[in-house]
Amino acid sequence: MAAALALSEDVRGRTSPNPPVGAVILDADGARVGAGATQPPGGPHAEVMALREAGDRARGGTAYVTLEPCAHHGRTPPCAQALLDAGIAAVHYAVADPNPAASGGGALLREAGVDVRGGLLAADVAAGPLRAWLHRTRTGRPHVTWKYAATLDGRVAAADGTSRWISGPTSRGEVHRIRAAADAVVAGTGTVLADDPWLTVRDADGGLAARQPLRVIVGTRGIPETARVLDEAAETLHIRTHDAAEVLERLAARGVVDVLLEGGPTLAGAFAAAGMIDRIVAYVAPTLLGAGPTALGPAGVSTITEAHRWRVEGVTMSGDDVRITAVPVADEGGR
Repeated sequence: MAAALALSEDVRGRTSPNPPVGAVILDADGARVGAGATQPPGGPHAEVMALREAGDRARGGTAYVTLEPCAHHGRTPPCAQALLDAGIAAVHYAVADPNPAASGGGALLREAGVDVRGGLLAADVAAGPLRAWLHRTRTGRPHVTWKYAATLDGRVAAADGTSRWISGPTSRGEVHRIRAAADAVVAGTGTVLADDPWLTVRDADGGLAARQPLRVIVGTRGIPETARVLDEAAETLHIRTHDAAEVLERLAARGVVDVLLEGGPTLAGAFAAAGMIDRIVAYVAPTLLGAGPTALGPAGVSTITEAHRWRVEGVTMSGDDVRITAVPVADEGGR
């Protein structure tokens, strides 16, 4: 299952609106004979890719899949039936499919005599490659990760507005990998006008990556035609509103599942006030500025009891910076 999880991670950002799933096939003797991951929309699912590689060696074998095999006929035939046709004897999956239209694959396989077990590495899969897709399926709106870089004293720019570079090269490289896995990167008009960012994904050599997420600019102000974000490197969508819910509704209608919020304090505050940040990735640099804007603008908090409460998922070094990841928690008297 760990190998299947790694395969799903490799295709994250390239499968939406379908989930990034990985699958590994073992033959009847326990040898690995096939592996695959979900292809772009309209292409085969992970199980089919793995079965193609395994061929006849799949008969009597075991399939490990990060998501319960689907049981419906959408753009492609049901994966549960493909596993049955291949003669698979056992199926282990990590996470049950929460989509009513596609779930039921496990039951279909059991009824046909296949040994089916769920829950293997479920927490790792749910918190990893399938995090955004599971959120989108359960809530109906895209998953939002807010990424920011700040100094030890919480500043995202100096008093004169300069902000390049607060974080170090290792962190900046990580950010490009995070962007590469997202369906859309969102920034406000204020950030575009002040910093003129490209909001593109670049490889280790500084060149443009082959696949670019949708660039989304939020705000009512106009953007000059010379802005870097309007170049031909990637598609750009300007949503003229300050309403976070409207932004996500527009993106959901386009099939966007995973959103990376890279806007400044005002935009981040609007999303936080609306309760529409699902994960924070913060890079804290060993730097002090003493003045300048803070990471988060007004977020609907006027007293300590209204504070937005978060649970830290992880803390690790990123070069000289500290990377902190956190998710919201329910808190009586809080958010």
